Amino acid sequence: MNSFTKKWLFLKYSSLVLIPLMLWFIINLVSIYDAELIDVKIFFSTQLSKSLFSLFIIVAFFFFSLTISEIFEDYIHNEKIKNVANKTVKIFAIIMPLITIISIFNLNI
Repeated sequence: MNSFTKKWLFLKYSSLVLIPLMLWFIINLVSIYDAELIDVKIFFSTQLSKSLFSLFIIVAFFFFSLTISEIFEDYIHNEKIKNVANKTVKIFAIIMPLITIISIFNLNI
């Protein structure tokens, strides 16, 4: 299978996974939007919320990195700059979810 085909399939599958996770996140964000900090901590202390939010963050950043790399492919013509930009986005898409997930799992009530 061609690498462009794989990238396209990953983009489509990740967007399908992202839709229910986004709906879950929006519904829960509305419920905790005006809540006190302790209520937000209680929400993120449940294992289901931690797991779904972690999955949401991972898939969202994966989708983000695929989408941005496609933009780089289309609009950056210098190969060196394109490679540096793609590697920077990949590093960002790995580090940011890790920091967020570690923070959520280390949250103390």
